[in-house]
Amino acid sequence: FPCTTLFRSSCCRRRTVTLCRYFLAMGTGTEVTRPRTSPKAIKFLFGGLAGMGATVFVQPLDLVKNRMQLSGEGAKVKEYKTSFHAVGSILRHEGLRGIYTGLSAGLLRQATYTTTRLGIYTILFEKLTKEDGTPPNFFMKALIGMTAGAIGAFVGTPAEVALIRMTADGRLPVDQRRGYANVFNALVRISREEGVATMWRGCVPTMARAVVVNAAQLASYSQSKQFLLDSGYFRDDILCHFCASMISGLVTTAASMPVDIAKTRIQNMRMIDGKPEYKNGLDVLLKVVRYEGFFSLWKGFTPYYARLGPHTVLTFIFLEQMNKFYKKFFLSN
Repeated sequence: FPCTTLFRSSCCRRRTVTLCRYFLAMGTGTEVTRPRTSPKAIKFLFGGLAGMGATVFVQPLDLVKNRMQLSGEGAKVKEYKTSFHAVGSILRHEGLRGIYTGLSAGLLRQATYTTTRLGIYTILFEKLTKEDGTPPNFFMKALIGMTAGAIGAFVGTPAEVALIRMTADGRLPVDQRRGYANVFNALVRISREEGVATMWRGCVPTMARAVVVNAAQLASYSQSKQFLLDSGYFRDDILCHFCASMISGLVTTAASMPVDIAKTRIQNMRMIDGKPEYKNGLDVLLKVVRYEGFFSLWKGFTPYYARLGPHTVLTFIFLEQMNKFYKKFFLSN
């Protein structure tokens, strides 16, 4: 088997070894067997469950982030000075249970958004993989990631609307609270009282945020990792990956927060004299800058950034454990 030129790269080397084994097996009449893998449905299920498991731990940070983004809305006095002040105030007035308000909506968001994003990404990735097994290039992977993120965000928008409203309820006077019992009660009441279309209110900034997050994460992680390696102080190991991830999280948070605050304000807004508080996402941004100051676009930066890292790490930990369990009990001989 002529494979001298193929050994010039590690990628080709692995592919050649596989091909050589295949031809050897064919030559000896041995049946070629592929390693058993989890079905696609199981992969999607585990992806959603892993995201839901991580949400249980980071939900309080999501709550604080949403409260900070709504604090001082419409040139009102800010309810919270800092994120720590927000945590203390919530615990003091709403109790320990109050810090987990909206958990059911957060879980549904992960079940819809994460599962759909993973499914779309997998399907597009396989469609664009060449017949010889060559995967899509970096830019195509980025495009696939942004597309999958946008579609997943659209599917997850109803849960997102319920989450924003449920986490914001505690800051309102008792007579103005919506008082949703759980995410399903919220969705039923929203569709009945405000129309089905309201469940997709703010879907454009939600999809835009997903595109920005995916693009910023990919570009900043790759750039950060290369910068650390070029510095000479890091090797391509877990420490380098962790530091690059933290830098990437910082860039991603800074890039996506203005879009995120527009999404939060639109999904929480009420109708005033039959008219919405905001016309669109751009109107939100202009009003925030005009009445609250330019840097108010980054309200809730600390909890947003603090949530990003742990949620990603916990998601992968849960995902690895579920895959390990499934392989041990369902795929092993």
